[in-house]
Amino acid sequence: MPGNNNSILVSQARAALEQMKNETAAELGIQNYAQQYKGDLPSRVNGSVGGYMVKKMIALAEQQLAGGTGTF
Repeated sequence: MPGNNNSILVSQARAALEQMKNETAAELGIQNYAQQYKGDLPSRVNGSVGGYMVKKMIALAEQQLAGGTGTF
């Protein structure tokens, strides 16, 4: 793995991850997340978005490992 933990390992996934981030923020009631300067948001808000993204990715991986197709 690369030394930077924030790097995207599969470059083709960048757009899907951005879409997932914005959808997750909307589900949490955060409007216009893509247009907002993240430094103006409390770390709790940004952490919630990231935490729920991880939760969704784990669920997707579990579905795929169990033989399902799974989508975000």
